[in-house]
Amino acid sequence: MGLCDAVAVAKILNATLVVPHLDLNPVWQDSSSFSDIFDVDHFINVLSNEVKIVKEPPNEYSWSTREYYATGIRPTRIKTAPVHASAQWYQDNVLPVLQSYGIVAIAPFSHRLAFDQLPIDLQRLRCKVNFEALAFVRDVKVLGELIVNRLRKTKHQVLGSELRVNNDGSGNDGSGKYVVLHLRFDKDMAAHSDCDFGGGKAEKLALAKYRQVLWQGRVLNSQFTDDELRSQGRCPLTPEEIGLLLSALGFSNSTRLYLASHKVFLEIFSCRTLE
Repeated sequence: MGLCDAVAVAKILNATLVVPHLDLNPVWQDSSSFSDIFDVDHFINVLSNEVKIVKEPPNEYSWSTREYYATGIRPTRIKTAPVHASAQWYQDNVLPVLQSYGIVAIAPFSHRLAFDQLPIDLQRLRCKVNFEALAFVRDVKVLGELIVNRLRKTKHQVLGSELRVNNDGSGNDGSGKYVVLHLRFDKDMAAHSDCDFGGGKAEKLALAKYRQVLWQGRVLNSQFTDDELRSQGRCPLTPEEIGLLLSALGFSNSTRLYLASHKVFLEIFSCRTLE
């Protein structure tokens, strides 16, 4: 999402985009760079009629590095971009810096562009980035195909990474079909959601502490009650709720499950055995 937003912001500013750096995620500890995951040349070529993209800044801006911004307050770094900022905010606050210095770095840059009240061409550009420009490198594709082929050969229904049903057309014995779902009930998401998961005071204190340590105050107390958050779909499903969902969809308790998740948040939460 951040990559789609970055291209859209470059379009808003009529600026050249440097291939984005990916921050080290404090939970997953994944140090992969953009080029480790995505085909950079494909990314640049697909978007060439929309936004100019370069792999590195020009030599005159070679000083603009992550290390440079990490060692002090810099006038070319924007740290104040609000969550879901409007296009006008970027024109009012970022464009003047870009015009003055010729370059600007925006960090942090997660959920920093609004979805509402954006011109339709910017929304379409986001989609073009997501569905056309971001193509995996060969090694990732090969690994993905290997995993999918193994899943399609099994006769078990499978739980793994985001809900979808696949059928490669093979036979009537159940092979080729599988269901994939990302559990996403990690401690960071439980804390970020500001939801109540039934663990009482101990859970509230644990999540409040983790929220402060990991999110550093970037998660505001919700204006909604827990029931309202749940009715709006803002709470990650608990393992129990996932079990109820799968049961309602017709899966039996013999279904083999593969969990795509980090450490599931079960320190406080108490799961009942599902029949």
